[in-house]
This record gives sequence, structure tokens and C-alpha cells, in this order.
Amino acid sequence: MIRPLVILPDPVLRQVSEPVERVDDALRRFADDMLETMYDAPGIGLAAIQIGEPRRMLVIDLAKEDEPKAPHIFINPEIVASGDGISVYEEGCLSIPDYYAEVERPDTVTVKYLDRDGKEQVIEADGLMATCLQHEIDHLNGVLFIDHISKLKRDMVVRRFKKLARDKPLSRMAG
Repeated sequence: MIRPLVILPDPVLRQVSEPVERVDDALRRFADDMLETMYDAPGIGLAAIQIGEPRRMLVIDLAKEDEPKAPHIFINPEIVASGDGISVYEEGCLSIPDYYAEVERPDTVTVKYLDRDGKEQVIEADGLMATCLQHEIDHLNGVLFIDHISKLKRDMVVRRFKKLARDKPLSRMAG
């Protein structure tokens, strides 16, 4: 089921998400909804908070359009190590539509998480996967990618989205 996206300036995006207590069939169905919503958007990553659920859970699929889907589900993800190098990617966000900015982040991360079966896993990620994991885990902590850019640019983006929210009926924003 495709869920409505939470869009800036909604304060929900600043909530810190709660750990997932139990991995069960209901949670797996929720993960499937998250993937369906992400694919529909379309995006490459989605945190549960972006559909209004403050749970520590995210999904990522970096497969290109002409490749088979390669979904990853991360439950209670935690960065346990970061590399010393820096990478710069132009990031965007489904909750901040049509805005992109270059963001500096560690070039590698090691993330501990539970998979869709509740088994503990560790992934050592670099490149786009490292960036995407950091971006989505930030969401779980109430942090947006615009928090990593200059205050001036961030303030301009927030003002623009506050104006859009005032000018649009809420029902149109959800779809």
C-alpha cells in the first residue's frame, strides 16, 4: 500500500524515532508498504518517519531503472564506525521535493541492523550506499540533509516550503 509522504515543514520530520521492539509479519507488511511508497515516489531510500511512523526503520534500493529491484530493509540501524575520508554527493529527499544540494559525509560507514527476519546483520558500505544509509539514519534522529548545508541556504529552503504549505491545501500535499 502506498502511503502519503510527510513533506517539509511538517514537524513530524524532526521527531526522533523509537526502536522497533518486535520483528513480525505486521512489521514486514509495513516494510513492503515502505518499499512500494519509495518506488512510487520514485526514490532510492525512505525512512519510516517520512510516512509518519516514528519507528527506527528504513528501506533502500540503489538498483538503476534497467536493473532488477534490490531492496534492503534496515530495522534499528546504527552506525558503529565511519571512515576518515569524505565524499560529496548531491542529495535530494522525498520529503523536500525538487531540492538538491551537495552534502559532505564520511565516505564509508559500518552499520549494525536487524534484517526483515529479525536477524542481526552488519554492512560495511561505501559510495552511494554509505551516503544513503547516513541520510536515512539522520531521518531517524530528526535530522534532514539540509541541516548539513549552510544556514543561509537551509533558511531559504525552509521558507520556500513553508510558503508552499500555506499556498496548497493539505490534501494535495499528501498525494
